[in-house]
Amino acid sequence: MKRTPLISGNWKMNLNHFEAIQVVQKLHYLVPKEVFDDVEVSIHPPFTDIRSVQTLIESEELDFSLGAQHCHFEDSGAFTGEVSPAFLAKLNTKYVICGHSERREVFGETDEMVNAKVQAILKHGMTPIMCCGETLDEREADETESKVLGQIEAGLAGVTNEQIASLVIAYEPIWAIGTGKTATSDDAQSVCAAIRSKIRDMADDATADAVRIQYGGSVKGGNAAELMGQPDIDGALVGGASLDPDEFARVIQFGS
Repeated sequence: MKRTPLISGNWKMNLNHFEAIQVVQKLHYLVPKEVFDDVEVSIHPPFTDIRSVQTLIESEELDFSLGAQHCHFEDSGAFTGEVSPAFLAKLNTKYVICGHSERREVFGETDEMVNAKVQAILKHGMTPIMCCGETLDEREADETESKVLGQIEAGLAGVTNEQIASLVIAYEPIWAIGTGKTATSDDAQSVCAAIRSKIRDMADDATADAVRIQYGGSVKGGNAAELMGQPDIDGALVGGASLDPDEFARVIQFGS
């Protein structure tokens, strides 16, 4: 099955809304228009930038999808500082990252919370990018597959086959995020293939063949082609490199 690669730029807590507009405009200028025939690109700015980026994308008809980095699983309530998936949907947000290792490790999100977010994002017509990944200690203890596949099973509990086929899974080894270390293309492919096999066991062949699996973890222009050339890697979740339009443009073109 032909799966359209998805290259997602996760800006994390960087760039104010003025800077966001400049970065998006420059990025669109740098990427040849024909590249977008073969690859999808999502931009995930901080919450305070989303409306500005949405307006820019829609008014100038840019070839980007709007994304968010996180949301709560409730539509409304006494959750000071949180953002409702219903609010994001009203901004025409297409993709929402959930279960990122920083949310799990720094803010204590559990597999159950990630599952609730997956279902909330789907409920509002958006697409989850559900993250999974292991720590260096888990990797060295040969526990990568048990950790990652456990996160997949828990995160997708109660999600229909049709919904699973439509979402995105991002394999991000925690030891490779922001460290400059990157899993080899063979290692990344091995884990992404195991994820697809797990989906096959949980759902069916059609679902496993349809779901897109990204790799994330110090992805740059220099390693993007080799990573995305692997059969089970359908794009990249890019952190630091997505803040540099020149570097991110190189990653996007390798994904096409």
